[in-house]
Amino acid sequence: MSNILSRNNVRVTGQGSQPIVFAHGFGCDQSMWRFVVPAFEENYKVVLFDHIGSGKSDLQAYEYDRHNQLTGYAEDMLQICDVLQLENPIFIGHSVSGMIGLLASLCRPGYFKNLILIAPSPRYINDLPDYIGGFEQKDIEELLSLMKQNHTSWASFLAPIAMGNPDQPELTAELHESFCMSDPVIIQQFAEITFMSDYRSSLQYVTTPALILQCDQDYIAPLEVGAYMHQQIPQSIFQLMDATGHCPHMSHPDETIFLIKEYLAQFVAETEMSS
Repeated sequence: MSNILSRNNVRVTGQGSQPIVFAHGFGCDQSMWRFVVPAFEENYKVVLFDHIGSGKSDLQAYEYDRHNQLTGYAEDMLQICDVLQLENPIFIGHSVSGMIGLLASLCRPGYFKNLILIAPSPRYINDLPDYIGGFEQKDIEELLSLMKQNHTSWASFLAPIAMGNPDQPELTAELHESFCMSDPVIIQQFAEITFMSDYRSSLQYVTTPALILQCDQDYIAPLEVGAYMHQQIPQSIFQLMDATGHCPHMSHPDETIFLIKEYLAQFVAETEMSS
């Protein structure tokens, strides 16, 4: 038990009984949720953790074969849920963690109460004319090559693109620092399985009710991606945010909190009416 919790630097807060699990995005850690989490601690049991290779996770727990696909990270998260004996948790995942949570729900149908996916993408590379992911294959290959050549250069390149919101330079600086603090070997592999993955065919099998929060002017996961996911996931709600960029939980926390709470309240109300 303690090994798994220390492995992923798990932290549990909150006074409520309903579990809610927050999963951070690529190159980040659980601290990125600090503007959002306090709004849920009164009524929920909040679970935070760091993916292997990020934050204060145990780097010795990294296994190449296991973590060479997103399902390995999904297994890590399910192990955390099992150790904590969480019942019907709500999952909130940013960016690639949205897909990790989605894969976890496919691995264990009916386990999660809701999936809240913030700026998710099942495929970052364009597959024209039917799918717009935002990047060409060569764009991703150049990014991966840059990561191997210079650990700080890629962070300087990607951080402002991901964060957007140039009027909040302190957030871009924080994201840049987080990228640089990630383990170089693990983050390179994580980048490859994130940006080269294609989980479009899995979306139709998701049975967990899902909220897709889509930001405006998101150059990592453009509008077409969110609309595509909504079309493919059966029980999904699509919400276009006023927030811009790829990290609304940092740049626009108030709107993020409001929309999550609104969705959860609506879901509870509809469940009570149908029961």
